Amino acid sequence: MATTLSFHSPSKPTSHFRFRLKPKPSPPLFAKVSFFRCRASVQTLVAVEPEPVFTSVKTFAPATVANLGPGFDFLGCAVDGLGDHVTLRVDPSVRAGEILISEITGTATKLSTNPLRNCAGIAAIATMKMLGIRSVGLSLDLHKGLPLGSGLGSSAASAAAAAVAVNEIFGRKLRKEELVLAGLESEAKVSGYHADNIAPAIMGGFVLIRSYEPLDLKPLRFPSDKDLFFVLVSPEFEAPTKKMRAALPAEIPMAHHVWNSSQAAALVAAVLEGDVVMLGKALSGDRVVEPTRAPLIPGMEAVKKAALEAGAFGCTISGAGPTAVAVVDVEEKGEEIGEKMVEAFMKVGNLKSVASVKKLDKIGARLVSSISS
Repeated sequence: MATTLSFHSPSKPTSHFRFRLKPKPSPPLFAKVSFFRCRASVQTLVAVEPEPVFTSVKTFAPATVANLGPGFDFLGCAVDGLGDHVTLRVDPSVRAGEILISEITGTATKLSTNPLRNCAGIAAIATMKMLGIRSVGLSLDLHKGLPLGSGLGSSAASAAAAAVAVNEIFGRKLRKEELVLAGLESEAKVSGYHADNIAPAIMGGFVLIRSYEPLDLKPLRFPSDKDLFFVLVSPEFEAPTKKMRAALPAEIPMAHHVWNSSQAAALVAAVLEGDVVMLGKALSGDRVVEPTRAPLIPGMEAVKKAALEAGAFGCTISGAGPTAVAVVDVEEKGEEIGEKMVEAFMKVGNLKSVASVKKLDKIGARLVSSISS
């Protein structure tokens, strides 16, 4: 008789390794204002409230690939060239201890400017709380470079860029691991308490989440002398994270648990050794999450088959989808594979899509420019 595992959630409001989401209560109604005094569940970590060292900063946070196949909710990486920008200013017109979202531009302009309902706003508030900011008002502009529901960590990129911006404007008092906690405040309200997007968005590279209680993050260093390219193919189809998480099974066979565990271990080893072939095999090996999500994305199974037949070392769904991600070690080969994947999305899924070939982003969210006080 087959053995079945039933996974139980930790104390945080998460779904990791339970695969059953509890419905979240509707957010309370607020007055139609675009600022909010920083109140977050995170704790103040700085003894003395810091003064701003810049009057304005601009930050960038990269796109991310979560799960990487078998690493549901505990593995992720950052990819170069795609992401969101935040411009943050000390603003005397904003009341002390409050933040105003003044403008949203780019791929998603209809997002709420209420900081309580905006990924960047929630993360900025949490970072202000950590720093104990009570004497300065801030205004924030968000430029979205990532579309919503793309499977590339759009919400995490906004949160990461905002958290880093607040930290930078006050002299970089918090460590990256602490900023991940601020970003998790945002992710928990938007798509669930999972760090496989926000951790690599802030820290860069590959990140293993060893534990959530307490949060324990392990950066995985891919060798600098090895080549790795991600083929990202994004169809014109939205896959909301909450919907895709709701499709996951509550229980899995013991054999699938053992298999996925071995593939996740192999993936970590492949990253550390720079073995792109083994990385691809492990990436393609998920028997728990991908089989339930792929049928919800038109053409995804055919896209994966096309990628492997064209020479990709591996292919899977990026995060909750609908973006498909394949891995190779030669950029030109990646471009050829991307073309085949685009063709498969159109032929089988009747979806237009766009392909790009990107490197690993080893830096994570960072300061782009600043104006001194």
